[in-house]
Amino acid sequence: MGTALVLGGTRFFGVQLVESLLEQGFDVTIASRGNVEDPFGDRVSRVKVDRLDVGDMQKNFVDTKWDIIFDQICYSSQEAIDSIDVFTGKTKKYVFTSSKSVYEQASADKGFTEEDFNPFEYKLNVGPKENFTYGEGKRQAEAAFFQRAPFPVVAVRFPIVIGLNDYTERLNYYIQKVRDQEDVHFVNLEAAMDFISEEEAGDFLAWIGQSDFEGPINATSNGHVKMGELLEYIEEKAEKASNVVATTEEESGSPYNPYNISETWLISNEKAKSQGYEFKDLKEYLPELIGDALAKMNEK
Repeated sequence: MGTALVLGGTRFFGVQLVESLLEQGFDVTIASRGNVEDPFGDRVSRVKVDRLDVGDMQKNFVDTKWDIIFDQICYSSQEAIDSIDVFTGKTKKYVFTSSKSVYEQASADKGFTEEDFNPFEYKLNVGPKENFTYGEGKRQAEAAFFQRAPFPVVAVRFPIVIGLNDYTERLNYYIQKVRDQEDVHFVNLEAAMDFISEEEAGDFLAWIGQSDFEGPINATSNGHVKMGELLEYIEEKAEKASNVVATTEEESGSPYNPYNISETWLISNEKAKSQGYEFKDLKEYLPELIGDALAKMNEK
């Protein structure tokens, strides 16, 4: 089928991306620091490289060419520019995993569209990820790729990705709170969010990489849930009531309370659907995922 380089790809939905590519017959190489053991055995090739050391990148990718490069671990304009320097002339397409966080968190009941953030005209500020917030780092990375890369680029803007292999354990945070009858803090139970599963995220990356599409694109499951609905799903699976405590707006967005948003925050997947991708319905798989996550937690 072709050759693919995956920067990252050793955990969470990066694993799903690699599996999708392997199923479609790609010759896959994973580039990482080698700190996380992957499940692929001899089905992939591996390159041990420090993404933050452009000299190491250049040394490891001399005389290499790839049909598609998938970048799971770019968080700043400097990292994007380093990739452009290393991979110019070495790929037919570059797929960068961006984020819904390029959009400012504010009320968007119909969902932000790709046009709500324009990386082609955004002021580029070159610097490492330490110089930026997460969202600004992704904005700067997009700006660098779209303004400077000589090869075709896709920036996939995901919402929060959920799944049993989520090492951030953001969904598990709330499941554990309800299970153990601990206080759950929310500023607004009517605020809604969208999500995408790890399986769907990996599959979408592989799919868009093989399409003719270039530019930024949102990818999210169909539908959304209010935070109150999310708690109801968890309560049903845990067979316990949640202890909801109102919290101030200033506390929303705490890293220890990742879904605590003050206003609805959604993105539109209409552009991706118009390209032919069929997303799953969030409310069809979310309850089952919660049940599976709870069972996995109870096994520990």
